[in-house]
Amino acid sequence: MITWGWTGMSHDASLAVFSSKGLEFAAHSERYSRIKNDKNLNQAIIDEALEFGKPNKIVFYEKPWLKKTRQLYAKQYTLLTKESPTTYIRKYLKDAPRCTTISHHLGHSAYAYYTGPWHRALILVVDSIGEWETGSIWKGNNGKLKKIWSQKYPDSVGIWYSAMTQRIGLMPQEHEYILMGMAAVGDPNRLYNDIKQDFILKMPNQHHGVVFQRNCHRGCLDWRPDLNTPQDYADIAAAVQRIYEEIFRELCRTAYDMTNGNYSSIIIAGGCALNCVANPIAGEFFKNVHVPANPGDAGSAIGCVLAHTKEFLEMPHAFLGHDIQGDYPVEELLEQLHKNKITAVASGRAEFGPRALGNRSILADPRGDDVKDRVNAIKLREAFRPFAPAILDEHAHEYFEGRTGDFMQYVSKCKYPEQFPAIVHYDNTSRVQTVTKESSPGLRTLLERWYADTGCPMLLNTSLNIKGEPLVNTVYDAQRWSKQYGVQVCIP
Repeated sequence: MITWGWTGMSHDASLAVFSSKGLEFAAHSERYSRIKNDKNLNQAIIDEALEFGKPNKIVFYEKPWLKKTRQLYAKQYTLLTKESPTTYIRKYLKDAPRCTTISHHLGHSAYAYYTGPWHRALILVVDSIGEWETGSIWKGNNGKLKKIWSQKYPDSVGIWYSAMTQRIGLMPQEHEYILMGMAAVGDPNRLYNDIKQDFILKMPNQHHGVVFQRNCHRGCLDWRPDLNTPQDYADIAAAVQRIYEEIFRELCRTAYDMTNGNYSSIIIAGGCALNCVANPIAGEFFKNVHVPANPGDAGSAIGCVLAHTKEFLEMPHAFLGHDIQGDYPVEELLEQLHKNKITAVASGRAEFGPRALGNRSILADPRGDDVKDRVNAIKLREAFRPFAPAILDEHAHEYFEGRTGDFMQYVSKCKYPEQFPAIVHYDNTSRVQTVTKESSPGLRTLLERWYADTGCPMLLNTSLNIKGEPLVNTVYDAQRWSKQYGVQVCIP
């Protein structure tokens, strides 16, 4: 029995394959088309999925007809004629079975819960929009999910954050992470009252979600046209991030209060779960906090299938995509790191999720004063953008204060920022990736060797791409990237 789950037709298309053995494959369409955030599937990803057999069942991550009612309400008339998921996927696989559909937020919650570490947990979903829902809270108990709270369109934290991303000259639905990074160089107080007064009517509680003063789905480019300098943009970013953290705190409080504090564990899902600066706030209310590797819409390619099977799926790592076969090139990587301080790797199965976790990574010595600038120049990124450290799990507490994890979903304070200038942000925080044998075996071996050679248990780890491009996927991509950007990519 082969089952496919897929997402797409709006942004970040993805495809997952399950067999009787379990999850066999999951990948982002953009890695094959080379179009960043590609909303469409393509024949290349379909063909790779077919290597596991033709699907007997296909599940789509949304309910299209319910979504059309919201689009009608929002007067998005041009979207009402969009083809059905079944018609769409039959362009790539003519005899594909009719697609089964599930609700958008159920897909998020199922991915979070059934791949998570606990059988009893709350799930908080925060994103832009599904069909109508823009936020929801679920109970997960002994393999069953139950929704206990939701927020609906047009009030949406994710839409507001994207609208403010657009307001400061960035691309909405793609560059929200840049706004988050820019916040560290802005003044969070200067425009805080103005933004909160002009956009926020009510903060969320048990009875309603956050209520906005305006429908941000239409954007907010008209707001305060007098604010147009780089410092203005940084200050907007800082205030927006501060307000988002306040909203997120109230959502966590709502989840806690609605269950009378009887749950010690929470899992965060939805696109907003990629806000790694805010995620540690959940720890104020819950002993255990988990954010999966791919909490955005693409992860629902897995979640929509699990919503049907209701089966737990152990996922100690995120390496589910295209396979570059062979042994992890540890010796070559070490040689390049000692010689040049910077190297890159494309080995094994590609990461399913937005973070490079060691199989499609640029790696560098975090101690060099010039390393951060060199890597930013290679990646064509803004100078204020931070880089993440990948550290041997057992040493993380020696160098960082706060929550850490295998999938780079939290920031924590670096204890010795002066020693590791390449991996700290302006506020001395780092988005830490802890590395175990289970979470990233190849990178783990490399770090053990690097530590033995240098006494340093970490490396800078960033995605093997440049700004505006998807991660490298195949050997051909890696060779092309190496030639174009002048960094040797080590391949098995």
